[in-house]
Amino acid sequence: MRVHDTNFIRALALAAVAACIGLATPAAAQEDLIFKKSTVWKMLTPDDKLAVYGVDDPLVEGVACHYTVPEKGGVSGMFGVAEEVSEISLACRQIGPIKFKEKFEQGDVVFRERRSLIWKKMQIVRGCDAKRNVLVYLVYSDKLIDGSPQNSTSTVPVMPWGGNGETPKCSDWLR
Repeated sequence: MRVHDTNFIRALALAAVAACIGLATPAAAQEDLIFKKSTVWKMLTPDDKLAVYGVDDPLVEGVACHYTVPEKGGVSGMFGVAEEVSEISLACRQIGPIKFKEKFEQGDVVFRERRSLIWKKMQIVRGCDAKRNVLVYLVYSDKLIDGSPQNSTSTVPVMPWGGNGETPKCSDWLR
């Protein structure tokens, strides 16, 4: 066995372990498909598309995020083995009175999704800008070997809703 074969086997074993760990930690929130729009027509296989999904923050009632991801078509997309690109857009908004269900840490995962068979995943994480009382959401994709700097950020100011009582402070809910 040559040295580069050994390195390949080690990388493959590391990827398998990472895949198992990723499967053992399910996403904190459930996504809802809003719609898909074709971007590249393919004759005999599925088209490339942009897909828009909605997800509710599982720990902060009253906040929803929508993200758009490209989805590859073709043969690899048809069989679910395509490595998806890292371009993801994100928009989060207050959709009702904000109620914190439990304390959280800066950078806690709100939602996680695989973007390839083994190597890549997309994550939406949450933070709190305590000075401005604003929830900050960041979406990015990472890859086992080399991540991507592609990301998108959205903020949700914690505001009163319909004159209902006091506005909570996100800093009171940080661990």
